[in-house]
Amino acid sequence: MINKFTIWHNPRCSKSRQALAVLTGNNCEPVIREYLKDVPSEQELLRVLKLLKISPIDICRQGESVFKSLKISEMGDNQAIISAIVANPILIERPIIIKDNEEAVIARPMENLEKII
Repeated sequence: MINKFTIWHNPRCSKSRQALAVLTGNNCEPVIREYLKDVPSEQELLRVLKLLKISPIDICRQGESVFKSLKISEMGDNQAIISAIVANPILIERPIIIKDNEEAVIARPMENLEKII
């Protein structure tokens, strides 16, 4: 059986490029989704959060200025955080690798990716 991989990718990110190289180096032909251009919907984000088994705050890049300016760490409501992420996809930690729409990892550290290849 051939596994289907999707990578939520930012080509400007070295970790994202590294994850893509690992996938292609393992004879995977991932679907590349540049999530900053093709922003995930709230439903897609919820599905990926469920696969990752994490809460919305855990998918956020907390060093981003928008994270601080929106005071996301003070939001207690997951729906508000999800809405903020969809409105500001730069908040999404990268890269996210989804395998067969059944499991996912944030490939940071890169060893996380090795668990699902």
